[in-house]
Amino acid sequence: MTPAVKTIAAVRDAVAQARQRGLSIGLVPTMGALHEGHVSLIRAARDENGFVVVSIFVNPAQFGPQEDLARYPRPLQQDLEICARERVDLAFVPDVPEMYPPGFRTYLEVKELTDVLCGPSRPGHFRGVATVVLKLFNIIGPDVAYFGQKDAQQARIIEQMVRDLNMTVRLRICPIVREPDGLALSSRNQYLDPNQRREASVLYRALSEARTRIDEGERDAARLQRLMTDRIAATAGAAIDYIAVVDADTLRPIERLEGEVLLAVAVKFGATRLIDNVKLQVPPSCACSAAE
Repeated sequence: MTPAVKTIAAVRDAVAQARQRGLSIGLVPTMGALHEGHVSLIRAARDENGFVVVSIFVNPAQFGPQEDLARYPRPLQQDLEICARERVDLAFVPDVPEMYPPGFRTYLEVKELTDVLCGPSRPGHFRGVATVVLKLFNIIGPDVAYFGQKDAQQARIIEQMVRDLNMTVRLRICPIVREPDGLALSSRNQYLDPNQRREASVLYRALSEARTRIDEGERDAARLQRLMTDRIAATAGAAIDYIAVVDADTLRPIERLEGEVLLAVAVKFGATRLIDNVKLQVPPSCACSAAE
């Protein structure tokens, strides 16, 4: 079983010992309920570092008052078994008072990038994400930290934080892992009933159809946004939060596609909010390459 520690002092001590052995430190920050998407991050960290830390912490600071903090899955034993199988060197599993002790008053906010996409419907969410990630970076001091492209806005915000605060950690943003029907893996997928689970596959179908249109030469963002909206809105049970075609750096809407572009969707099925995206490098010509 992968050793699990609960205190900041213990994880710092273990990392210091690893550094004394000349090992590089890879960090995979998670909220637990590990699935194959997380496993892909752990495997990337394992391939590239001598010592791998997985943090498992359901961060209350990133949940709004109407969100699912209380019911968020916490299968710690199963998570530790996955860590052991993937040869993780250490799991950091702090409780809330360890990360936010009495009197905690300091939060980090990344301006502008948090005001778009998921920001309006999840006020305070990215402040909580940035704060806990900065704390983990300060506590563990990783050489490389691993995040998934599924949370594209989160990854972009953390990238900006690292740049603005002159942090030395390197970020690796790894591709989305999907189910056979294209649904992006997420800990929240388990909330879907069988009908919702079938309906949810429309997200990737809509994104894929838009990507095909771009490959064929479409460059008008409004037409692509309308295409995705029509496909998803026609699906029973789908309640659209947003359908967006944005610049991948600023996350702001664009009129015509060129350069690095993000197609992003957020849709509710019942009480479960799902997000997905496709990131593309779009040249002025009709041919383009896409990478998630």
